[in-house]
Amino acid sequence: MKTKIRLKRKILKALGARVKELRQQNGISQEKLAFEIGVDRTYIGAIEQGKRSPSIYCLFTIAHYLGLELKDITTFEIL
Repeated sequence: MKTKIRLKRKILKALGARVKELRQQNGISQEKLAFEIGVDRTYIGAIEQGKRSPSIYCLFTIAHYLGLELKDITTFEIL
């Protein structure tokens, strides 16, 4: 069970880092992204820190707003 929890944490941290990387590459603040996709800024911050597990809908709306495909956000390495 601990292995599953560790893997989940690694996945969420890698996903969060990817969202942050793509957001920053587009020059968009957490506040702006949150406003545009209809969530609170703290939720974006929690995703980027690996503390929240975003829904597929949320990831899709982030990708769409950034002009990307969902696969662009979900392509990352787990260290």
